[in-house]
Amino acid sequence: MKRHGCQWIFSLVIGKGATVGERLLADRRIPLVSATGSCQMGYRVAEVVGKRLGRTILELGGNNGVIVMDDADPELVVRAVLFGAVGTSGQRCTTIRRLFLQKGIAPRVTESLVSAYRQIRIGDPLEESTLMGPLVNRRAVEDMLRGLTVIREQGGEILCGGTALDRPGGCFVEPTLIRARPGMAVLREELFAPVLYLVEFETLEQAIEWHNDVPQGLSSAMFTRNLLAAERFLSPQGSDCGIANINIGTSGAEIGGAFGGEKETGGGREAGSDAWKAYMRRQTVTINWSGELPLAQGIEFRL
Repeated sequence: MKRHGCQWIFSLVIGKGATVGERLLADRRIPLVSATGSCQMGYRVAEVVGKRLGRTILELGGNNGVIVMDDADPELVVRAVLFGAVGTSGQRCTTIRRLFLQKGIAPRVTESLVSAYRQIRIGDPLEESTLMGPLVNRRAVEDMLRGLTVIREQGGEILCGGTALDRPGGCFVEPTLIRARPGMAVLREELFAPVLYLVEFETLEQAIEWHNDVPQGLSSAMFTRNLLAAERFLSPQGSDCGIANINIGTSGAEIGGAFGGEKETGGGREAGSDAWKAYMRRQTVTINWSGELPLAQGIEFRL
């Protein structure tokens, strides 16, 4: 009970037996449950609340992707990707996990990212010179290292980083760039760590297909100067995520907008106009001030 936020809910709901958390979720006096956390947590919350026909707002896994077209501004791309993939040590629901690079621009962006990653100062987040702090705990480090083993087994190539750092006072790791290929099963999973997959593509149709081929659907982005490409990405035939951005990353642009995702990311929205509607109880009211009620045509009432 000492935990709070999504960790508190997760520990109570996923624990053994009929925990306090499950009893709270099953309480009919609670009309709406809003939960943020993993897909595993979301499945359990939805199951317990759904049994009593309660409502949920779930913000779960991300696995966010960015598509970079040949005509994009490389400097803009590298700045956005570095912030989106490394910010908060890759432990953010809107962190960039997958980067799709059109083949014409791929070598330049890849080289620039490798150079930038090697300049990242890792250490105490209270130090002004630090750019990336530690992971949340030792388990997160172990999960990242196990994930990198699986990535190598599936044919992924580590371009930069990929090791844990033996430093006192924290769970430090190197942010990691992976050259990946479409079809790798690991691309469909969210490794909650500073690990970024680089996948090259030829056509926009190909990139959108690969981008959408994951269970999650939170945030997405495209970098391009082509209006038609941007419109395609934002159309029903484009990104299937709850958030879609153009020429800005997946993280940090959603303030004030309807925040939330599709597919296994959950459902419902926080912030924006949709949020207050979800948190309110709707009621339709009709008031008759006329004193007449001509609703039963053909029937004479004698009172």
